[in-house]
This record gives sequence, C-alpha cells and structure tokens, in this order.
Amino acid sequence: MKRKLVLEDGTVFQGEAIGSAKEVIGEVVFNSSMSGYQEIISDPSNYGQIMTFSYPLIGNYGINRDDFESIQPMIKGMIVKEACDFPSNWRSNMSIGEFLKLKEIPGITGIDTRKLTRLIREKGTMKGIICHVEEKTEDVLIRLRATTYPSNEVKQVSRTKPFPSPGRGRNVVVVDFGLKHGILRELTERGCDIMVVPYDTSGEEILSYRPDGILLSNGPGNPKNILHVCEMIRIVQKETPLFGIGLGHQLFALANGCHVEKMHFGHRGTSYPVRDLATGKIIFTSQNHGYEVVEASVDQNVLTITHQALNGNSIEGLKHSTLPAFSVQFQPEAAPGSEDGKIIFDQFMNLMNQQQERVEQHA
Repeated sequence: MKRKLVLEDGTVFQGEAIGSAKEVIGEVVFNSSMSGYQEIISDPSNYGQIMTFSYPLIGNYGINRDDFESIQPMIKGMIVKEACDFPSNWRSNMSIGEFLKLKEIPGITGIDTRKLTRLIREKGTMKGIICHVEEKTEDVLIRLRATTYPSNEVKQVSRTKPFPSPGRGRNVVVVDFGLKHGILRELTERGCDIMVVPYDTSGEEILSYRPDGILLSNGPGNPKNILHVCEMIRIVQKETPLFGIGLGHQLFALANGCHVEKMHFGHRGTSYPVRDLATGKIIFTSQNHGYEVVEASVDQNVLTITHQALNGNSIEGLKHSTLPAFSVQFQPEAAPGSEDGKIIFDQFMNLMNQQQERVEQHA
C-alpha cells in the first residue's frame, strides 16, 4: 500500500506502508542510532512522536522480549528507509513490521530518510502526518496545521500509583516522569530498595518513605508543562540526596532558577561526546531530548555546570553548590548506547553513602 508523509512546511515524501494503515499526526524527529531501535520505540521520552531512523536499515535483528524500556511502545509512528522483513537473531520473536502491526503503529518505508534528516536539521522539528497517498495534500495540510501538540505527555506515561521493587540496599524513591526500565536495572544491580511514585507526588509524601536518595526520571515533552513539580523538588533536595536524568535534569534546573528552551532539532542518538568538566575526560553518551537548559540562566551561586556537550556546548550536567543534588541531561543507563555514563549511578550511590555517614556522625 502506498502512503505519504506530509510535513507542515508542505514537503511530501512518498513510500510504502508498514504496520497499521491508520493515519497519524505527530512531531517528526530523527534518531541517528545504528541499533537499539526496540529501546527507542519503547522509550517513554518518545511518547507521541513520529520517529525517523536516519540509519538506512532498521529491524535486522528483529524484536525480542528483553529489550523493551516500557511495557508498551511509545512512538506514534515510524519512518525508515528500509525495514528488514527477515531478521536474523536467536532472540528474535518477530519482525519489526509484524510488531508495528500488532501494536497498531503506522509507519512508512522506502523514503529518503537522509534527505528528511537534513531537512529537519535545517528547518527544525515540525509536525507531520502519515496518510494515504491519494489524499489531497492541500486538505492534509489544513488538518495538520490545525493540530496542536499535547501538553499532558508526562501524565500519559507516568504510573498512577506507587509500587515497590524490593532490595536490601539504599532506599531510593524514583519519581516517574516516563521511567525507562534501564534506570531500574541499574539501581537494582546496586542493591537498591526502590519505590516508584507518580510524577505528581508531593514532597511531603516522598519524604514519608524515608528515602536515602531520590531519582527524578527521564520523560517526554516540555518541562514547563509540569512546573508544579518544581515545588516538590525544592522541598526534597534540602532533605536528601537527589539525582535527575533527562526531563528530571531539566526540572531540577527549573526548580533552581534556570530557564529551559526548545532545541532546533534536539539530540537523539547513542554516540554523543560529553566532557566531564571536573576531570576533562570525554565520555560517549546516549541522548534523547528536545529541550535544553539555557547556560546564561545558570546562577553560579546556586548551580555548577559539571558536563558539557562537545557538539554545540549545551549543558549536560549540573550540581547544586550547597546541597547533595545533581543531574545529567544524557541517558546514563545506556539503553541503548555507550555504557560510559553508567558511572553516574555510582556517583549517586557514593552521594547517598556520604550523606548517611554524615548523619551517623551527628547522631
């Protein structure tokens, strides 16, 4: 079946249908990863987006039961140059086309994704629609331009009730803004006793769990849509070590007086170089974000910049000047991507241990 992708600037790409045949409208973004497509499809940070894979062949190792970052896929649609119909991997349960059809996610193949990626880089992310090829483009554009982006993405992906993941180590409360399973895996490997709570949980309730540390998770959308959680962050950061990732990093910055703005086309991929400003060491990171902290808005008396991207110099890490609280913009759980950033979880563990030692000394 022939389908077409229409962008809000009027650009049209024609290709073949994959997955569901329904129409879909969303923000068209691109990810430069060569692998890890299953994690990307199921990353809650991608909720509501039409994902373009700039790598030309996607699906060559199929879909398996182990690599999901959430129970359900999160993207609205998928754009690829070529989708592999006959994957080769001992873990594969189905092809990516079969998976998209099963989950009723529409997609389009056979288009020049390199051209589309260059267009997004030039003009920035924009709305797009995947529809039947015979529809009049003029009519499609009217419908597309009248569509607005949702503002409740975090509410759609966050858990609605607290749930525990028992361990025998440090008690960590994870605030779920769109939590990836990889973050829980890293905490579990370090023996943490985890309590996951909804995004709108109050600071008082979080502290009632008597945490050794609090983690603000990744998530989708504009952090300014949930500014009310900044009050929670200001309450808890004074009482216990705090660690923010992705959207959690942006909210930590907002809670401490910074500004956040939408990027031209965002950072989405698995090999972004980042400099640790304290050591000068370069680590390669997995990234997935469309917003960034404005450097000029950082009050050096409150926050210190700890990490910076080599591509564009955007802020990739912050720490509080007086409180045991810090954050990173990149995805340290490496699902998918380089594992260089996993050391950040060890830093969080050290921060909790140091805080506990101080408490015991004053007891």
